[in-house]
Amino acid sequence: MADRPVRGTPGWLRETNDRTALALLLEHGVLTRTRIGELSGLSKPTAAQMVSRLETAGLIHVVGEVSAGRGPNAAGYAVRTDRMLGVAVDIDATSIRSTIVDAAGAEHPIAVTPLAARAPEADLRLAIDAACDAASVDAGRVRAVCVGVQGALDPRTDELTYIETLPGWPKRGIRRRLEDALGIAVHIDNDVNLAAVAERTDGAGTEAGGFALLWMGDGLGLAVDQAGSVHRGASGGAGEIGYLPIPRTAAALDPGAADLQDLIGGPAVSRLAGAHGLTDDLRGDDSARAALVAELAPRVAVGVVPVLALLDPELVVLGGPTGAACGPRLAELVAAELRDAWGERAVVVTGVATHPVLRGAREHLLGEVREALFDEVSRIAV
Repeated sequence: MADRPVRGTPGWLRETNDRTALALLLEHGVLTRTRIGELSGLSKPTAAQMVSRLETAGLIHVVGEVSAGRGPNAAGYAVRTDRMLGVAVDIDATSIRSTIVDAAGAEHPIAVTPLAARAPEADLRLAIDAACDAASVDAGRVRAVCVGVQGALDPRTDELTYIETLPGWPKRGIRRRLEDALGIAVHIDNDVNLAAVAERTDGAGTEAGGFALLWMGDGLGLAVDQAGSVHRGASGGAGEIGYLPIPRTAAALDPGAADLQDLIGGPAVSRLAGAHGLTDDLRGDDSARAALVAELAPRVAVGVVPVLALLDPELVVLGGPTGAACGPRLAELVAAELRDAWGERAVVVTGVATHPVLRGAREHLLGEVREALFDEVSRIAV
């Protein structure tokens, strides 16, 4: 980042004004010079100077004309969203999904590539290139990548844990290795934590002071949002709820289950679905689905109890493929299972049914991409 101008100097004032103009364009989209002046409270000449500097620096461009009423049409300006890009990545046991993130937060196509799980830098390079090809953008514009994995990264040691689905990935030094190989900033996070970020910005947690997201897929996970901040724990491994043993009171639900993963993890749900004549993704006859949801509810309630006991969250969100597929009815039945012992508890289904990990990664990158643009403003102000 360039040295910032000294506060109160002409350079500082130019930077402040230019950052204001850029922020307004990111918030509102296409604006004229006059409208930028109105929204910023600055004079027309000052607004014209701001626009001129940003356009010369290649940060904004003319995208058409806007009607000015009785007078001639005025040029409409927008941010050059292709100037700085990020790539959001979601990795599971078999494939990698990736998509471009720009400063406007626009939706871009999602690319899917197979996971080789031999060389992480090669896997990510393929995913980045695939996302860029799908969006028809230059891979050289990518400045950062955010990767969601079924595991945890210790921020103190740069060590991955719980990565059974990534057998070819090294446990130590992974972030630095990827940054050195790719030449861009790399952020690695647990996939459920990123799903919670999406839940906060686009889903069931938007109005909550805090919430707990119980993720039910092939594996189990728990993410805890505290006023918009995800609790990751000292080593980054908070939320590995699947390892909790089954209490004696729940043994009758599945006598062979030793822990929560055995009770409501992907393999268990698949077995129950098959017994009801449903596919692994819980598709089939409506009455069979209803019966499955009714059978799952007391099992899921067992997983929610320790969350209530330890965290007492305002809201419990049921997410992951199982939560999304079972829908609001599962949330209703789980709340009913909890009522006698725990009173009325707010349990809801996820509000981000598709690609929550990618959406959370995109939200993280949106801040980075925008900050990179603002850094460019600092450079032109010096």
